[in-house]
Amino acid sequence: MKAHHAVSVGLAAFGLAGWILAFAAPRPSNLVVRIAQLEIDSAQLPAYTTAVKEEMEDAVRLEPGVIAIYAVAEKSDPSKLHFFEIYTSEDAYAQHRESPHFKKYLAATQPMIRGRKLIEAVPVQLSEKSPR
Repeated sequence: MKAHHAVSVGLAAFGLAGWILAFAAPRPSNLVVRIAQLEIDSAQLPAYTTAVKEEMEDAVRLEPGVIAIYAVAEKSDPSKLHFFEIYTSEDAYAQHRESPHFKKYLAATQPMIRGRKLIEAVPVQLSEKSPR
């Protein structure tokens, strides 16, 4: 059990370091920001959550053009999810949509999604704390 905990802590630190490096680097002016609002069949929410977490982890780990992907669920209705995605460019976003892990996610989750709204956004200000 202790070894498992050490591995978990190590992986968490590695993930945090990657996040810090991604946000600490100078940002290009052609960032692409997408917002997705999805409604998931509540009976399939656990399976959907598993699939989307895997896809998000793969995207951030494998794709240099993916800066960040955040997912949150509404507190009053967990079947309503909101995603905030940041890409380095339109090309990076297009590459993400064609990636094997994204296509796998789409194939697995399409029947679980009851509603979807995709919003193209323009960054006004993206702020985060700087590493100390």
